[in-house]
Amino acid sequence: MSAYQLVWFKRDLRVVDHRALATAAQLGPVIPLYVAEPEWWRGKDMSARQWAFVEESLVELRQALAARGQPLVVRVGAVTDVFDDIAKTHPIAGLWSHEETGNGWSYARDRRVALWARERGVAWHEPPQHGVIRKLKNRNGWAKKWDALMGEGVTPPPHALPAIEHLAPGAIPTAKDLGLRDDPCPGRQAGGRMLGEDCLRTFLFQRGEAYRAAMASPIEGFTACSRLSPHLAWGTLSMREVAQATWARQRSLKAAPRGRTGGWRGSMTSFSGRLHWRDHFTQKLEDQPALETKHLHPAYEGVRPTEADPARLGAWANGETGLPFVDACMRSLKATGWLNFRMRAMLMAVSSYHLWLDWRAPGEHLAQLFTDYEPGIHWPQVQMQSGTTGINTVRIYNPVKQGYDQDPDGVFIRRWVPELATVPKVLVHEPWRWDGASTVLGRTYPHPIVDHLAAAKEARQKVWAVRGNKTFRHKANAIQHKHGSRKSGIKMRGQRSTVKETNTERATLV
Repeated sequence: MSAYQLVWFKRDLRVVDHRALATAAQLGPVIPLYVAEPEWWRGKDMSARQWAFVEESLVELRQALAARGQPLVVRVGAVTDVFDDIAKTHPIAGLWSHEETGNGWSYARDRRVALWARERGVAWHEPPQHGVIRKLKNRNGWAKKWDALMGEGVTPPPHALPAIEHLAPGAIPTAKDLGLRDDPCPGRQAGGRMLGEDCLRTFLFQRGEAYRAAMASPIEGFTACSRLSPHLAWGTLSMREVAQATWARQRSLKAAPRGRTGGWRGSMTSFSGRLHWRDHFTQKLEDQPALETKHLHPAYEGVRPTEADPARLGAWANGETGLPFVDACMRSLKATGWLNFRMRAMLMAVSSYHLWLDWRAPGEHLAQLFTDYEPGIHWPQVQMQSGTTGINTVRIYNPVKQGYDQDPDGVFIRRWVPELATVPKVLVHEPWRWDGASTVLGRTYPHPIVDHLAAAKEARQKVWAVRGNKTFRHKANAIQHKHGSRKSGIKMRGQRSTVKETNTERATLV
């Protein structure tokens, strides 16, 4: 019998710029395979809304592969069991998949796959697909390496793939087939490469001019932000494609006459930086997988209760804290699967500081709600916004001030918190100050679960109490050396921010 190259699709649901597929196709007949793993999908950070995006993307991927001669093969089960089942009738000469920086479950799964390959004498090839560098010794020169990787040529898909006989494509399972609970998300972005390409084009040439100014707004961000995050998270587009398209757009803007590019130049510069930022954060989880479950700085272990207060966690998770802007953001996220970055940070910070919850349970809840959940982005950010990294400025967002700043007319609040419809516009951010508050609070909408100013003050004191010793600073410097950006010029931090930094923080956050 012929031997086959098994190409295992994971978070790379495309045929363009898929180096594993292209290289494998040069060596022999290819079995393109996706394995839906119920155990993974039923994890605490996974959800049906994420699967819905993947399911739609798999439909389009199957069509793209079928057009080349061999449709995508889909199986449900443990991946090594699936490999063994296929190998009974189609001997495997090589296993191919892109490198993945996933959650703890996928990390353990990949270790089992590596053992399976060694025991069967099958070479497992894992080319990188992002700018994340496996087995990185240190961060020196990381940004230049990223630029070089992203500047390499986009790999074209194979022209043809021989059809594989006696191997049924298999049905693409539904969320119910995988045992996932119902997860209504009416405003979710749909999956598939064609929508990803359209999203990239409209951002670069139509929607993106206001990106720099509007990305902090939960209202304008829905349009002004790129909205490429789920397509990058699940790989319907490659980071290289997006980076090169952005650079090409920047070159065309640079060549245009001055004064005729509006806000485009600044917005594209900011967006290009965010692409670096994305892999910069993913590199943290790649270098230290325990970030998902353990404090980056060990001094914070035990500072917050490890068991979350169910009343506080439930109120926060359901958008019922009595803090209107916080609740509006959470409800919007539940209904759409997306939220702009600043509001994501605020939600996490409120849970960590004002409600004094350990970051792990809120982090899992948010992960489930994000259609674009990317472990390498999510968990380093969760810890950063919770103040447990030891190297980042402690940012305690004032949820009321954020509302006034980002939703001054209360439009966003009124859309997502209709219980406040009778509250005067001028007080919708602080309904407890309204003379008629008793007609709403405690009836159709809860009283604030905490005094946000007093809670923030207490949290700040507790956090800084941990940071104020030499042992803490020594460990913080080691963390900065391992994970900190070299390009940004961020100095070693383990001490209290400077007066200038503290004033800036207060001006923008408190």
